[in-house]
Amino acid sequence: MNILKRLGLFAMLFLAIGCGKKSTNYWKEEIKSPDSSKRLHAVYALQDRVKEPKVVVPILADALNDEDTFIRRDAARALGKFGPAAKEAVPALVARLNDQEPSVRKAAATALKLIDPTALALKS
Repeated sequence: MNILKRLGLFAMLFLAIGCGKKSTNYWKEEIKSPDSSKRLHAVYALQDRVKEPKVVVPILADALNDEDTFIRRDAARALGKFGPAAKEAVPALVARLNDQEPSVRKAAATALKLIDPTALALKS
């Protein structure tokens, strides 16, 4: 029982340490990292901040210009999660409809449908 008690305490401590949520400002800086995996992680973290569209949408819109295909694609997907609150990102998403990578074009089109379907219709 003593071992089980220690394991339980260790597990609780581990969970408590890991539960600290990083701030939006942290991810805002992380998305500028030279390491593409850190930038991608920042995109994933920011997509869950739908209650902060005024701060997060411009960051994700800038990420649409990243050199990494996966970051551009996932930034577009993330913007779609904001729905109409991401309306200011429409011009950047429309520009991605001409991206060299099909997955980015598809993600941008899907995001536009969720944010402002009329913007997609005007592009056609």
